[in-house]
Amino acid sequence: MTDVSIAAGAGAGVGVGIGRGVSVSVAAGVDADADALRGVPFARDLRRHGSALAVVSADGQALTYDQLADRVDEVGARLGPARRLVMIAASDGLEPLVTYLAALAGGHPVLFSGPDDRSVEPLVSVYDPDVLLRQGPPGWRLAHRRPGSAHDPHPALALLLSTSGSTGSPKLVRLSATGVQANAESIATVLDIRASDRAPVSLPFHYCYGLSVINSNLLRGATLLLPGTSVVDRAFWAMFRDHGATSLHGVPYTFDLLARAGFAAMDLPSLRYVTQAGGALPPRRVRELAELGQRRGWRFFVMYGQTEATARMAYLPPELAASNPGAIGRPIPGGSFEIVRPRPSAPGITVPAGGDPADGPGELVYRGPNVMMGYAEHARDLAAGQVVDALATGDLARRGPGGLYELVGRGSRFVKPFGLRIDLDGVERLLSELGYPAACVGVDEVLVAVVDPAEAADPAVGADPVDPAGPAATATHTEPVGTGQARTERIRVEVAAAIQAQTGLPAGQARVVVVPELPRRPNGKVDYPAVAAVAAVAAVAAVAAVTVPQDPVTTDKPPTRLRIRFGEVLNRPEVPDTATFVDLGGDSLTYVQLSLEIERALGWLPSGWPTIPVGELERMAVEPATDVGPAEARAPRGLRAVEVDVVLRAAAIVLVVSNHIGLFSLLGGAHLLLVAAGWNFARFGLAPGQRGVSRRLLRSAARIAVPSMLWLAGRIATSGEGSVTNVLLVDNYVRDGVPGYWFVEVLVQTVLVLAALFAIPAVRRLERRHDFAMAMAVLGAALVASLAADPDVSGGFPTRLYVTHGAFWFFVLGWAAQRATTARRKAFVIAVAAGMLPGYFDDATRETIVGAGLLAMMFLPRLLLPRAAVAVAAAVSNASLYIYLTHFAVYEWALPHAAPLVVLFGCLGVGIGTWMITVRLCRMGWPPRALSAARPRTSDVTVEGVQEGRRGLRSSRQVAPVNFHVGC
Repeated sequence: MTDVSIAAGAGAGVGVGIGRGVSVSVAAGVDADADALRGVPFARDLRRHGSALAVVSADGQALTYDQLADRVDEVGARLGPARRLVMIAASDGLEPLVTYLAALAGGHPVLFSGPDDRSVEPLVSVYDPDVLLRQGPPGWRLAHRRPGSAHDPHPALALLLSTSGSTGSPKLVRLSATGVQANAESIATVLDIRASDRAPVSLPFHYCYGLSVINSNLLRGATLLLPGTSVVDRAFWAMFRDHGATSLHGVPYTFDLLARAGFAAMDLPSLRYVTQAGGALPPRRVRELAELGQRRGWRFFVMYGQTEATARMAYLPPELAASNPGAIGRPIPGGSFEIVRPRPSAPGITVPAGGDPADGPGELVYRGPNVMMGYAEHARDLAAGQVVDALATGDLARRGPGGLYELVGRGSRFVKPFGLRIDLDGVERLLSELGYPAACVGVDEVLVAVVDPAEAADPAVGADPVDPAGPAATATHTEPVGTGQARTERIRVEVAAAIQAQTGLPAGQARVVVVPELPRRPNGKVDYPAVAAVAAVAAVAAVAAVTVPQDPVTTDKPPTRLRIRFGEVLNRPEVPDTATFVDLGGDSLTYVQLSLEIERALGWLPSGWPTIPVGELERMAVEPATDVGPAEARAPRGLRAVEVDVVLRAAAIVLVVSNHIGLFSLLGGAHLLLVAAGWNFARFGLAPGQRGVSRRLLRSAARIAVPSMLWLAGRIATSGEGSVTNVLLVDNYVRDGVPGYWFVEVLVQTVLVLAALFAIPAVRRLERRHDFAMAMAVLGAALVASLAADPDVSGGFPTRLYVTHGAFWFFVLGWAAQRATTARRKAFVIAVAAGMLPGYFDDATRETIVGAGLLAMMFLPRLLLPRAAVAVAAAVSNASLYIYLTHFAVYEWALPHAAPLVVLFGCLGVGIGTWMITVRLCRMGWPPRALSAARPRTSDVTVEGVQEGRRGLRSSRQVAPVNFHVGC
């Protein structure tokens, strides 16, 4: 390390570490009066904003600043007057926000961690917090681990944050109350935050960037929106639009997700500005976003910072972003930068040939009131005062025209892929403990580990692959397993698994390169420039670059069961790491089956899993068994979570068959199935990022129509039942055949109408921008059409219930209900249903069944049922088309010979068996090409019945798209 003298204003000289850390100085007088530093003003002064709206949670709970202050005071009273170390295992929500503010207001130091055991337990062990807020099965719990405090923290200490991702390191950044307040004020000034602003908090609370959004907006009396979901989720944008959000904040990966969700085409008139931090965006993307903002009327801020600076150090003025897309900008108000160039003899710095280091780039050093107090590695460090005056960022930079700073490389041993700041030395120590000495570098936002197989230990014969968190993780085995390529592949796989499991990096962001020998200097130390060159060459050539889990199409490594099931269920020969369920054409037909596979692999079902990449799901599956997600997501032993619409559809087809065989008379199942069909059409057919809606709808119609037409033609040929109008699926209008097949006719005709509607580009754009308004507009038109339908009831078959223009509104009601993601929208949909259902059937029971099913879908998304019951419900739901088509023939033959209950089980069994045979035929390549419209297609949409069930059931994407559960 080379020390370079820097002017420190009124303070003493400052020692600056080049390339490996922060500049450290013990300056006289840095510890201010304790009373002045206790508490953070913006948290103490919430009441000054009065009745202004402060926060809106995902469940619609809204608090004014007065109400928020009351909640903060309540928690503050529970914490008590004596200073205590408060640890918050944060996930997005109102409770951690209130506890955070209560601690800041009362002068209690806050230690933030992620919500999972892997993040929480090491910090609890090292720092022994006095109070711990954590979410468990009953909900949030504020646990007092002792009456008072075991610590004597420095009076200035306000916040403790991790800076090295999730490597398990207990090293924390100590931030002062003054620094937290100062950074909030600087950011609020730069972004011109106003009391009228509405800021969605889309980043984790325990991430300094996420906290900076919270702090700066509360400082100015703005409103925080807590959507609790990803930016690709419809609920996020529903809250965004309903509350007129004025800002959007993200790391580089956020903008990848936004591009997938069609952000560039969104109409967001309330949006004032967008910020980006947490790693460098490619200049091309910066320019694109800046220009998009200019066209759309919002400002794009590129921001630069580190946890050691309480979040932000620099910003790029929006008007300069398009012309300077590679710059980080200027220091925030109150801060300053200096370029510190090394002495020519400084190790680790390469000077271009013929160049003078005095004229070249140097390490970027930052000063400001937001610079950290220092690091903490033990509980005793909490009592330390300010030991850092200037922050050596570890980044190499140069100052360009107009005072704009630009980063040209990293001089430190940190990388920042995926918004996580990863300590490369810490990763190397971890791998060494696992028996894999390695040299780690960063290449193009990817962590690359270069391993020498000669120095790596071999696991014992028969040993399981390394579980980085398990007991075997630290064992050293000496008996070799295989040689050559097989051993090399095993090392790659296990090292990548260890890195991903411990750092939290997603698949694709950690790469392993196996070399004959690690490059070393004459003194025996690793030659990191040479290692970086090896990593860069391997990345370009895609040689020996393996991530876990791997893509089965690009490697000989056997894919995981989870990836195999994605391919089987979605009929995809290739399942890339970055693909999601939605990307792969997943729909209601395949949702539940894969949800069961994911729950089986992870031990829990992540919320929003359809938009989580397959590689990330596999990474989660190899994490420690104790890290099994939010407690509320775990089903008790013997039970399994199942989507309520799966249960409803299974129950509905049972009602339909029971009515037809005379077991009992409870009508309404078929119209409830139409509601469920509309729900799943909106959920999967109109998912963000999906293209070719009309084409996929036509395929869905074919998948319903072809099996139905073949069966009906066969019935006419063998029994004489029906007519050609049934085969053509138009008998609900012509009335020349058997009326019982009306549901398939209505369903096919509905899908064709929607295919025609969404063939209009303006309609597609309108739906993307105003999803709920679009659904309600179509619902209004459908209601008018239904009122115009013929109310004739001749023959006991009321016309308006079974013609498409009379029944279409049930389908659209489900569509609108799925788009009702806020309390206001839900109330509107319920009001429409309450106004239309009573008297519509002239049967109160029937109307109640449809209405109750609608409410269940809206308010009971999942049910916990015995595993066997879930498998049965899934099988019945999946086979609904075949149960419907075959049950007429079954009961006509069986009823004279058996009781109705026995006949019911016979009808269900024959339908399920027919479905399974059809699945098997499709896997064998039948039907032939001429009938391929009815075969599974990976891009098909989605108004399909959910496919799920026991392990023995295999997916077929050809069984009837929506719910072919019919009845009168």
